[in-house]
Amino acid sequence: MSHEQFSDCIEACNDCAATCEHCATACLSETDVKMMAECIRLDRDCADICRLAAALMARESPFAKQLCALCATICEACGSECGKHQSAHCKACAEACRRCAEACRKMAQG
Repeated sequence: MSHEQFSDCIEACNDCAATCEHCATACLSETDVKMMAECIRLDRDCADICRLAAALMARESPFAKQLCALCATICEACGSECGKHQSAHCKACAEACRRCAEACRKMAQG
């Protein structure tokens, strides 16, 4: 498979990474930062794995499918945590994570 075939998943991963980074930074400005600790932690993990998944797909790594399966799992966990919070940045992050998890699962099974 060429990296062009992964373009939708690469785009979803890059969007999710950027949205997670924004969410983590915004969470640091919340009144009760301690309450947001798990959200911040998962945002950072999710952003990192999304960037790595995008890179592996772009270089046509033989490990891209396996990593995308793990990326989907982490995106689901991050989206679930962000979905517990009412702030707009968390809601946007939960949606980006959902889209990325769906794209990564599809890619990993393809």
